[in-house]
Amino acid sequence: MSELQNINQCSAYCLAQRFDISALAKSLSETSLIRIIKGAILIEDDNTWSVVFAYGAVVHWNISAEQQTKLHQLLLTYADNALSVIEEDHFTFSLNCPATRIVEDHIEIESSDPILIFSLSQGMAQSIKLASFETNAITTINNTNYIPKSLAENGSIKLSRQNIAKIRGQLFLTKSDIILNYDLLDTPDFFWEYPEYENIYVVVAKYLEIAPRTEVLSKKLETIHELFEMLADEQKHRHSSILEWIIIWLIAIEIAMTLLDKIF
Repeated sequence: MSELQNINQCSAYCLAQRFDISALAKSLSETSLIRIIKGAILIEDDNTWSVVFAYGAVVHWNISAEQQTKLHQLLLTYADNALSVIEEDHFTFSLNCPATRIVEDHIEIESSDPILIFSLSQGMAQSIKLASFETNAITTINNTNYIPKSLAENGSIKLSRQNIAKIRGQLFLTKSDIILNYDLLDTPDFFWEYPEYENIYVVVAKYLEIAPRTEVLSKKLETIHELFEMLADEQKHRHSSILEWIIIWLIAIEIAMTLLDKIF
């Protein structure tokens, strides 16, 4: 069977919010051949590659399940905020094809050039990180969709001030985590130095619909922001109501004392 006909496995994972790339590179260099490219680590060995990105994603090319598990265990020891639900995506690929393209989750690749593999990995890693953002946003929206319903049905949110504060904190964390990492979804800086490979990245970005999915994510962030503002308004309203009742009771007490003073 020719190399063109060989079908290999490719997998992308988002394991954590972030990896400590410097410490990870030091550890990996003791046992593997690695390159550090624009803050990412390329591990290569005889037509097998793993590409580790600082934002918690890794892409494997022709790596066995056992090797993947072993590497993931190492990655997680250098991770910040490991994900409770790991995002993953799977493809097949063939090398030495006439052109680089993706058809029905099968990637045809022109050559085994490591930089070409790295360029493809950039788009796949962005997609799986975007999937993590999507899951986080959808979960947050689903977990709080009873709030606008309660407001529509009852005219108020039946939660304690402490619970409202907790939910606001969770909404803020979700929104800020995504916004602070939003630039990860732009065309990577790597292609400023390697513009000849940008068309390879574009193939992946278009196939995985990174741009339209990013726009949809923006809409979800707007929904989260609206929920955040709704809860903020409810907290302000409750605080104002408490102050109003305090003032009413103080006035009532003052009137009562005045009356008692006049009577007695």
